[in-house]
Amino acid sequence: MAASALPDHDPYAALRVPNYRAYLLGSFLANLGRQGVTVAASWEIYQWTHSATALGLVGLVNVIPLLALSLPAGALADRVDRRRIIGWGQWAVAGISGALALLSVGHDRIPAWAPLRAGNALVASIAGFFERHAEPGSLRFDEPALPLMFALLFVMACVRILSWPARASIIPRLLPRAALGNAITWNASAFEIATVAGPALAGFLVAGLGYRAVYLLDVGLGVTFCLLLRRVEYLDAAGPPPAGHAAGPHWLEGVRFIWSRKLILGASVLDLFATLLGGATMLLPVFADRILHVGPIGLGWLRAAPSLGAVAMALALAHRQPLATPGRAMLWAVAGFGVAIIGFGLSQWYWLSFAALIVSGMCDNISVVVRSSLVQFLTPDALRGRVTGVNQMFIGSSNEVGALRAGLMGALVGPVAAVVIGGLGTLGVVATVAWAVPPLRRVPALHTLRPE
Repeated sequence: MAASALPDHDPYAALRVPNYRAYLLGSFLANLGRQGVTVAASWEIYQWTHSATALGLVGLVNVIPLLALSLPAGALADRVDRRRIIGWGQWAVAGISGALALLSVGHDRIPAWAPLRAGNALVASIAGFFERHAEPGSLRFDEPALPLMFALLFVMACVRILSWPARASIIPRLLPRAALGNAITWNASAFEIATVAGPALAGFLVAGLGYRAVYLLDVGLGVTFCLLLRRVEYLDAAGPPPAGHAAGPHWLEGVRFIWSRKLILGASVLDLFATLLGGATMLLPVFADRILHVGPIGLGWLRAAPSLGAVAMALALAHRQPLATPGRAMLWAVAGFGVAIIGFGLSQWYWLSFAALIVSGMCDNISVVVRSSLVQFLTPDALRGRVTGVNQMFIGSSNEVGALRAGLMGALVGPVAAVVIGGLGTLGVVATVAWAVPPLRRVPALHTLRPE
């Protein structure tokens, strides 16, 4: 469809659709709570242990269900009503957040049972191998609640992974195709606003009311999303599955589809390795404590800084004409992300670190919008859940494995070296993908693309 088909490039086209508007609000609230829980749980674990390795293990408990469940979750999204999957997932997450609140309140009254001591001993043994820069005697692994915290975060990750393909693939069913590109941009904007407000709000709540306030907030926001979801209706009834898919969704169909679409594959590989190598989020508590010397409020703003940049960029993209060469813009944006991460790693000043993270978020948003648009515009609806599941495994694993890499490398060579090396690796990935996938440099305006 030509750009002129969009009336005067209406930047609010998607927001004028009630179905999408209700869904976007609920999704925003759920993401707000999720970001707050991530910051609160990471900070609480760090306060219990003072260990970068323990922060890296938070990434591990998220990446295991990601790798194990993304493909079946995508198949589930193509077989079961996506609204039901999302609703079930949100009720389950609300219950787990309630359990986290109880754990936070009563952690000092939990007996040191043998399984909990064994769990702490396992974490201590892993940290003993990697921790080379911590002061002797500063690490602690005697909190009985620590293994329970990891267990709850693991179950929460399983639920989120099972519902995420449904959350991502439902959007094209809620509004006209002419507004889809605009919806993707606003979806990215809402997500980034949540990742600004969630960590900042979590920092204030932890400082003023304690960790339990953050977990209880997530309960309330998740329930609100469930209520809003009842107002969401599909724009059109789903048609019959295309030939070859009537027998039921095969898990590997999404893999085959992405492998045969080099544009999606190249964009996903670029985003995957850039995030895996350049991610510094999991080390922010270490930077806040040892290098920049700020407390939980400062940590919350550092965690929010990339999203501040991403929101600014998303709003700019929504109000301008579509990118003429989105693939080329994505390559330059990921390169800028790598440079910003290097700058953050070398900075010794809080505001310079904050600014570098803002720039990294601006660059990352361009990459996210282009990659998400390629997936949504080039994928038929009957395959969208499975393709989204594979894409989730690509990008989600890069976030979680990147968190594990950052935590373990930070323990092994120090946080500064871990971040700088990751940024340099990101620049190498950009050069490699630009050379290996030439069509990515020649992608036309995204709204002109069609599923094959």
